[in-house]
Formats: sequence, structure tokens, C-alpha cells
Amino acid sequence: MFDAPGFSVEWYRATTAFAAETPAWLRAAAEAGTDLLLAGFAALFLAAWWRARSGGAKAMALALLAPPATVTAYLVSEGVKALIRQDRPCRAVADAVAVAACPPVGDWSFPSNHAAIAGGAAVAVWLAWRGLAALAVPLAALEGYSRVFLGVHYPHDVLVGLAVGALVAAAVMAAAAPVARLVVHLRGHALLGPLLTRSTARTAATGMHHASAPRFDRNTRR
Repeated sequence: MFDAPGFSVEWYRATTAFAAETPAWLRAAAEAGTDLLLAGFAALFLAAWWRARSGGAKAMALALLAPPATVTAYLVSEGVKALIRQDRPCRAVADAVAVAACPPVGDWSFPSNHAAIAGGAAVAVWLAWRGLAALAVPLAALEGYSRVFLGVHYPHDVLVGLAVGALVAAAVMAAAAPVARLVVHLRGHALLGPLLTRSTARTAATGMHHASAPRFDRNTRR
């Protein structure tokens, strides 16, 4: 099993000591919000997808890749966690008091899956729609801090989790080009087309197609 570095243990002690002095309502909100914050990324995914319906194929490809990029970040984090097998600080640091209940033995600490999801989602959203970065980055930072505040993760768990999530998501989002080609093909599909482009955009595209097609009339045939 992996031992936590000393600086992270001290940082953990300081954060949990601060958390213990905060009002009960704030501790309860932090415990509820640690999962609700991740739902905020789902809303950002939907916003990016909705906007991409009016954009080009690459924009839609990036919007579609954002959720699977985040899921991949989680899976990689979970794999690393199973290899490192670092115990949770709420058990390993005897003189610290955690706000949340300590996860069971075998639910390892390093890296933080919540942080990996948040880091991956933030990068995916940023690549899909740059304008959402102002929301996605603070949301990821708040998610990471909440895990230490609640006492279920060391700071280094969170920092590495954010980094792993960001790197994995960026790698997945790099596959936008082939997905964009698929989007171009599927935008003409009767059932899937409305999910990939707005009706006005489809009509315009169809009109352009008809306008560019050669016209043959009787004068041409003569």
C-alpha cells in the first residue's frame, strides 16, 4: 500500500480542522454538493450539445465526445486506484476528524475519482465550448476541494485526480476529426439528424445542395 506524502498529510489536517469549525449547515451542504457538483457538468454537456446543433460538424463532434471522455477519465482513475491501493486519510490519519463518513476498507483513496471526473469534464467542456470554461474550471476546483474538506481524500489525491482526468479527456477529445466525418454523414439521417443539427440548418444545407446541383431543361438539351 502507498503511504501519503507528509506535506499532503499536514495539508489534510489543516483543511479538516477548518471544516470542523464551520457551521453545521455548511458541512451538510458540502456533503450533499460533492455529488451534485458533478451533475452541473451534465448540464454543461447539454448546453454544449445544444449550441453545437447550430455549428459545424467538428463542434458537434467535440460536444458528443465530452461525456465519453469524462467516463474514460473515471475508468483510468479507477484502474490507477486499484494498483496504488492507498488507504483513506479518514482511517490513516488518527488525529483528524472527517466531516463525511469514511468509505469502507478497499475503497482506495489515490487518486480521487470525483476529481478525475471533474478534471476530465472541465477539459472536455472547455474544448467543446470555450465560453463555458469560466464555469467548468471553478466547478472542478470546488469539487476537488470538497473531497478534502469532507475528509475523504488527501490533497494530493485530488491534484493527481484532476491532472489524470484532464489528460485522459484531452486525449479522447483529440478523436474529433473522425467523429466529425461521422456527424456529417448522420446529419442527413431522418431520425438522428434532428439531434445533430437544427432544422433550419438542415433546410439551408438541403437548399445549398439543390442550388448547386446542375439543372437540365429543354434549352440545355438542345
